[in-house]
Amino acid sequence: MMKKYIFLISFFFTTLYSKTSNSVDCIILEDENSIICKYIHTRLPQEHKVIVQWIDPLNNISRKREMTIPAYHGSIYDYRYIQGRIKGVWRFEVIDNNKKYSTTFELK
Repeated sequence: MMKKYIFLISFFFTTLYSKTSNSVDCIILEDENSIICKYIHTRLPQEHKVIVQWIDPLNNISRKREMTIPAYHGSIYDYRYIQGRIKGVWRFEVIDNNKKYSTTFELK
C-alpha cells in the first residue's frame, strides 16, 4: 500500500515539474496487484478528450476508453489489476489529437 502512495506522489511531482512533452509510462506494483499507467501532456486552456487503450500480448484491445482531460491539467491515469491478465508484453497507448503515444511493459 505504501508503494502505491509513494508512486502516486512521485507521479504528481513529475507532472508538476516536468517539461511539457507528451509521454506515457506504466509501473507494475505486484504487491498491490496493480498496473498504473500515466499520460503526461502539454497543458491546454480547454478540456479535451483522449482515447486510452490497453493492448494485450496477442495484439487484442483489452480495454478502450475515452477520457476527458480537464483544462490546465497535465496528466491522466488509468489502472488495471494484474490478476487475470495474459502473461507477456502489453502495450499502453493513448491517442491524442490523432497522435499515438505508447509504452510497453511485461507481465511474467
